[in-house]
Order: sequence, then structure tokens, then C-alpha cells
Amino acid sequence: MPFFSDMKILYHMLVKPVRGDDHAQRMESFYGGQAKNYDDFRRRLLRGREELYQKIDKPAGGVWVDMGGGTGANIENLADSIEQLSKVYVVDLSESLLKIATDRFEKKGWGNAQSVCADATKWQPPEGQADVVTFSYSLTMIPDWFAAIENALRMLKPGGLIGVVDFYVGRKYPPESLKKQKWLSRTLWQPWFATDNVFPSPDHLPFLMDRFEKVHLLEDRFRMPYVPLLRTPYYQFIGRKPE
Repeated sequence: MPFFSDMKILYHMLVKPVRGDDHAQRMESFYGGQAKNYDDFRRRLLRGREELYQKIDKPAGGVWVDMGGGTGANIENLADSIEQLSKVYVVDLSESLLKIATDRFEKKGWGNAQSVCADATKWQPPEGQADVVTFSYSLTMIPDWFAAIENALRMLKPGGLIGVVDFYVGRKYPPESLKKQKWLSRTLWQPWFATDNVFPSPDHLPFLMDRFEKVHLLEDRFRMPYVPLLRTPYYQFIGRKPE
């Protein structure tokens, strides 16, 4: 039943200790026990993913890299266009989640989709460059998130696109182009998510906007399952690598 599946997920998110000597081990410790029910709960928890992936242009014959893509569920948002891409890579450090991704691609018959167990701050596609790089609620889980963005910038072709959707908190004094959040929002969410090694940052959006030409930006909020009184801030960003 969905309720009991949700309770198992929430146990791993809120109660079970996360252990490991490095980031890869901590990721597997966190996701290993919830991998089977991961997609259903995250589909209700994480907003804006489908809309972001649909907004990004799908280049014919292009290479798409989904960083921290886990189970490969994000790629289902490309279902109508995946065949026109030459290659789709789902890069993650959790082998439990990537196994689900591999099984998904085989069942769908997506021979051009491949799961890769690797570090998002270092991995580069064998083709040398990518046309699109996406991060769906993964940037907040990468300790060196700035290095992951710089790595995406290196692998993108000139004119290539980056797409990010994630939780965030605003700066106390944001630039005029970004929304100003109230004190409670700026102070509540960082310790709330930190228990799961998720770190919303006031610097994600400014850093992305410094490195890429803005194509699309949305700042919004949504209600989390079982926490109806709180509305969690999230953003969508699509940027273009300068020519």
C-alpha cells in the first residue's frame, strides 16, 4: 500500500542514520533501502521536473547527460524525443538506483540510454562534449556542487544547455533578478534538509546565472507530502553556455 511504502521512505529519510566514509558510501547508505519505492514517492515530493525536461530543446543526434539521475525516471520525460538523441547518460553514485535505471532502459528498449556510476564533479562523456546537462534535485546533494556546475560547463558544447530544478533558499539581499524570501524560509529549510545530507544553498542560482546565459527561470513553492502547512521553495533554471 502507498502509505506503508511512504512510511518506509520517510524512515530512511528522517530516522535511519546515514553512514559512510565518503560521499559514494553515504549515498548508497541513504538510498539503498528505499530504491524500490523511490520513484513513486519522489514523483509526489519533487515538483517541476517534468516541466523542466519538456522545456529543454532536444537536439537531433545530440548527447544528453543527467547528473545525479538515479533511477532514470527523469528520462521518461524525454520519452517522445529520446530516439532522436544519439546518447543519454544517467550519472549517479548509488548503484542501487542505477540498477533500476538499467532495468528501466532495457524494458523501454532505449538502447541509446546508459547508466554510469561516477562522480558528477569529474565524469565526462566519451564523446567529448554534450548538448544538454541536467540536474534534477541532485545539485543539493553534491558536496562540491560548484565543481559539478563547472564540470557541466566544460563538457557542454558552445551554445549547449544546462537545466536545473532543485530546492533552494534565497540570499538575505538577493540581486534584483531574484525573489526575496522571508526570514523563516531562509532559516528553516537548511537545517530541515541537512539531516538527509541535502543542502539548499543561497548561492546556486547566482552561480548558475554568472556562468550561463539565462533562458528560463522560475522560482516557486510547493506543499510536501504529510507536511501540508509548509511550502517548500524550489527553482527551475535553464541556461546556455556562451558561444
